[in-house]
Amino acid sequence: MSDKTTEPTHPTGGGPGNLPPETHSFVGRRGELHWLETELDPSVGIHRLLSIVGVGGVGKTRLALRALGRVREAYPDGVWLVELSPLHTAGLVGLAVVEALRLTDQSTGPVTEVVAEWAYGKRLLLVLDSCEHVLADCAALVQTLLPALPGLRVLVTSREPLGLPGELVLPLDPLPVADDAVTLFADRAAITGFTLDAANRPTVEAVCRRLDGIPLALELAAARLCELSLAQLHGRLGERPPSRLDLLSAPRDGAGPPRHQTLRTAIGWSHELCAPLERLLWARLSVFAGGFCVGAAEEICAGGPLPAGRIAALLARLVEQSIVQRHRTDPARFRLLDIVREFGADWLRALGEEHAVRLRHRDHFRRLVRQGWTEWNTGRQVAWCERTLTEHANLRAAMDCALTDPDRRIALGMAADLGFLWRHCGSLRDAQHCLDLALAVDPPPGPDRTRALWARGAVALLQGDLEVAADWAERCTDAADTQADPVAVVAAAYLTGGQLALSGRLGEAIDVLSATPRLPIRQDGFGAAQLQVRVALSFSHLLRGDHDRARTVAEEVREASVECGESWAGAFADGIVAQTDLARGEVRGAVDNARTALAGHGLLHNTVGTAMALDVLAAAVVAAGDGLRAARLLGIGERVWELTGRAQMDSPDLLATRRSHELRIRAEIGDSAYRAAYEEGFGMQYEEGLDYAAEGR
Repeated sequence: MSDKTTEPTHPTGGGPGNLPPETHSFVGRRGELHWLETELDPSVGIHRLLSIVGVGGVGKTRLALRALGRVREAYPDGVWLVELSPLHTAGLVGLAVVEALRLTDQSTGPVTEVVAEWAYGKRLLLVLDSCEHVLADCAALVQTLLPALPGLRVLVTSREPLGLPGELVLPLDPLPVADDAVTLFADRAAITGFTLDAANRPTVEAVCRRLDGIPLALELAAARLCELSLAQLHGRLGERPPSRLDLLSAPRDGAGPPRHQTLRTAIGWSHELCAPLERLLWARLSVFAGGFCVGAAEEICAGGPLPAGRIAALLARLVEQSIVQRHRTDPARFRLLDIVREFGADWLRALGEEHAVRLRHRDHFRRLVRQGWTEWNTGRQVAWCERTLTEHANLRAAMDCALTDPDRRIALGMAADLGFLWRHCGSLRDAQHCLDLALAVDPPPGPDRTRALWARGAVALLQGDLEVAADWAERCTDAADTQADPVAVVAAAYLTGGQLALSGRLGEAIDVLSATPRLPIRQDGFGAAQLQVRVALSFSHLLRGDHDRARTVAEEVREASVECGESWAGAFADGIVAQTDLARGEVRGAVDNARTALAGHGLLHNTVGTAMALDVLAAAVVAAGDGLRAARLLGIGERVWELTGRAQMDSPDLLATRRSHELRIRAEIGDSAYRAAYEEGFGMQYEEGLDYAAEGR
């Protein structure tokens, strides 16, 4: 294992990690905060597994985020939050961890091995948030990682502990009524114009007592003061809910702690105070995973008495009542807290609408990914990449729903589209998972099957799994040959030629790739494959040492890329042109083209492309006479390759080229200076390193 220190992207600033900004003031919990800070301080606390345990809505996540913000500097390799509430099926916890760490994993081994390999020798804190519905998977992951990673600590928030040896549990009680609960209620009610004073304090205390001091219940009640007086609110909370609400307010197992029942009853009262259409929208919004935008809510939640034209206004009302929350970092998106979503899902089930609304959710995102496939090879490519990343949790939930449909054609078509998008946006394991399940039943021939076979083979290529890629290439070629679509045949040639090129069989690769007919470039995913055929051909010429042919083809790709408005293939072509510049001795052009390639790959979060561009840039910079800067660039590039799980894609030619760059830099500046500069580059934070590489000096 590596003992190097590295950091993935950390967009929130303040050091590595992915902690979101706090969006509300924090009230109380002084003792719990002090306890957490002490135990999470590596110089003081001795326990490496801590769990904050309490009923839903008691403030576990908020307490954790406040404490983490205070201790993050003690973890040089980051504090990483893994939000597990969007997961709907077992077996995905490891993938969620990889995504949170922003490891663009290209490998095919177990996810726990990928995380352990990356985190070895590092000091970091992993936060598993909302574990209760995937408790066994979380426990298995922690049991594997903690013994292998001495520098790792894990903080868990859950309604029950993991039950592992050495786990230190903080039971989180509700807020004390006479102090913190009243303060929180008054703080949240201030937005309605409410002011706490001596006259109304006894009533506020009574409200807080009836709500057991549970923070979420207090916030929901406080939001109601925009339409009820304090006395009316107090009176409503003293009334007995209707019998149907009793049923919905009970825990799902029919038992559970009284405070859980108190919270669900409080949510039930909030539900009862909603207008009928607000209740219906709340129930239907429960099908979303992770978050949603107004447009998706209008398409999925409309129907019957709820017209699409009223949804935006109703959604605004639910936000005012604290039932729906704006997303932490994107004000155009919304989300439901876990227990609020659970209540809505219970109500949706009671209404008999669950299956129908889930199908609408599936079909909405099925249409979305089909449009993404159709428009990928256009100027909307970057926008589709961002959309795919933003909607990841919903896409995964919709794909899971499609896979349960008896009509396997639905799952096959969606897997073909989504697998393609996930492959190009860095989610290779998700792409592999859905494509393997969709193709496992040996679907009948047709365009969707061919596209799915292509996407699966393309995933294997990026994973460096060349034997598997060869098998999928053969199957895709056979399928394409039976269709009346000559572009599908060209696309299949990319899989065959790409696999041969990465295996070092360059002459065979060139024969396959150069034999493809030159057809008009399409705008869809197979249009992207057409460009990738030419990229693979140029790449093969380059590795064979035929720089003139490599450049000719790469410049053709660049021209076609500009005409299409796409960036994925064009950025690879920019990198190849940079390498031919070097071969011609045109050093300035090599530096400029390598930086252009780096920028293009950055637009699409293409980690493999970024790593390749950094290798080329290092070679160009040493040729320009700056060996120290080149060594730092190799260090930055090595860190990025580490995130992919396969250095230089395990290609013998790429590994040899990278080694030749290193030897030249060492010869220029000496071993000692090389090691120091390399480690300096490797130690840079991810975005700091890319900013350094993009500088023009």
